[in-house]
Amino acid sequence: MIQQLDGLLYLNMLRAGAQNLNRFRTQVNDLNVFPIPDGDTGDNMFMTVNAGATKAPEGERLSATAAAAAREMLLGARGNSGVILSRIFSGLAKGMQDADTLDTRGFIGALRQGVTEAYGAVSTPVEGTILTVFREGVETVAEKQPESFEELFALLLPALSKSLEHTPDLLDVLREAGVVDSGGAGLVYIMQGMKEALSGVRYEALGTVGAAQPAAVDLDAFTEDSELAFGYCTEFLLRLQRSKVDLDRFDLDELIDWLNHEGDSVVCFREGSIVKVHVHTKRPGNILNHCQRYGEFLTTKMENMTLQHNGSHGMQELKLKRKPQKPFGIVTVASGEGLRELFTSLGCDVVVDGGQSMNPSAEDLVRAFEEVCAETIYVFPNNSNIILTAEQAAQLYDNADVRIIRTKTIGEGYSAVSMFDPSVGTPDEVEAALNELIGGVVTGMVSRASRDVSGGEVAVVKDDYIGFVGDTIYVDEKTPEDAVIGLCEKLDAGSYDILLLLAGAAPEDESASRLADTLTAKYKRSEVIMMNGGQPIYDYILILE
Repeated sequence: MIQQLDGLLYLNMLRAGAQNLNRFRTQVNDLNVFPIPDGDTGDNMFMTVNAGATKAPEGERLSATAAAAAREMLLGARGNSGVILSRIFSGLAKGMQDADTLDTRGFIGALRQGVTEAYGAVSTPVEGTILTVFREGVETVAEKQPESFEELFALLLPALSKSLEHTPDLLDVLREAGVVDSGGAGLVYIMQGMKEALSGVRYEALGTVGAAQPAAVDLDAFTEDSELAFGYCTEFLLRLQRSKVDLDRFDLDELIDWLNHEGDSVVCFREGSIVKVHVHTKRPGNILNHCQRYGEFLTTKMENMTLQHNGSHGMQELKLKRKPQKPFGIVTVASGEGLRELFTSLGCDVVVDGGQSMNPSAEDLVRAFEEVCAETIYVFPNNSNIILTAEQAAQLYDNADVRIIRTKTIGEGYSAVSMFDPSVGTPDEVEAALNELIGGVVTGMVSRASRDVSGGEVAVVKDDYIGFVGDTIYVDEKTPEDAVIGLCEKLDAGSYDILLLLAGAAPEDESASRLADTLTAKYKRSEVIMMNGGQPIYDYILILE
């Protein structure tokens, strides 16, 4: 049983919490049904806690680890729930100040400090939110005074879950929508992960994996005839400047009162000389101009919530009109406009952008599975570095039977998809047939050499063009076309029925056309096909079947 918490264990718990929330953040996002969407709660909370879990340095001293993690969460905090979450962990850090380790009694004190900080960050605390869930969970644990951290979290999690279940009783909007509070749900997932870390499993930092990407703006959601009904979600970090204000006399309460006059949903707090502000306002310029009197901005973010609101209604309509599942679907991974068009023409439902040096995330693949909407989904990763990610995505997705065909190259993926036949039998039989198909394909690559290589069978000169299969380099030539010709000779291309060449983004059309003519003349019994793949990195991809 664990009776002392040190810095290494605490950081491991944060990493486990971030990873558990990452697994469920789509579910948390889906709970965010308030009329004015203020970002995606699951994404915002994940990005916040993951900033601390990823960037805080490893160390045995608890106070140093907690302080570093809290600071990174402050800098990475996004959205209302993310900001409140950062204050919870800031309170924990203050409760751990000067401690090398803490027992459960000390940790409960830190949890109480987290409650105080979280409530203090919100100008008008609303019950039925993450604030309530955390406070009631901590109150339950404090009454019991457990002796081990396993016992502490065994008490905390049911208390958090019970409080979460009752959030609709406190907020009409939740009760009407039939959901629980999204921020409270995100907190439960984080604490579940932290509890799992007590088992001794080591969790690695996720880094920037899963980082949110800017969404494309729906220009039709806010037109020249629209009215600004909901204002702007405005967030920033302000560094107070000694040249502008007396740091010791700066009145945060006065600023909060002014912000409440100019807008609503105010979250404002100070950490050292940094002030974090979150506010909804129709006049963000007034907010920024006023606050710049005190210092300079470290970060700023401003989003039109009327546009978000209109867009969210469209998404709800799409969800309501969701098409029924079809029997099967196909997802593949490829990079390059020509390759995407090729796989689409072969019947792929979704082509996920990715490949060498640009691997998609598990979340990208899960989104693709959702878009396919099929009972059985066959996935072709087409790169050895993507296979494990695809398998993880399959484990995360429960709405279909996802089958990963372990294609390691574009050639294997092309061969399998082009010969895909769902009438073979059951999904098991289809999968077996596809795996058999990829065994007889050879995929060669041609790319510019990034450095000299000596000592092997082929001496490689930097900036020459090499032809290779897997890890084996067969030729080194001065032009990509000569490298293709040499590679074909080494691979005995004339013994194959089909010789498919996919030209990348670099070769000129005339050079590719001349190369196709040369190979056609040389390999008369083979069918030579030249296509524009548009792929990066590889000047040509050679597929032999």
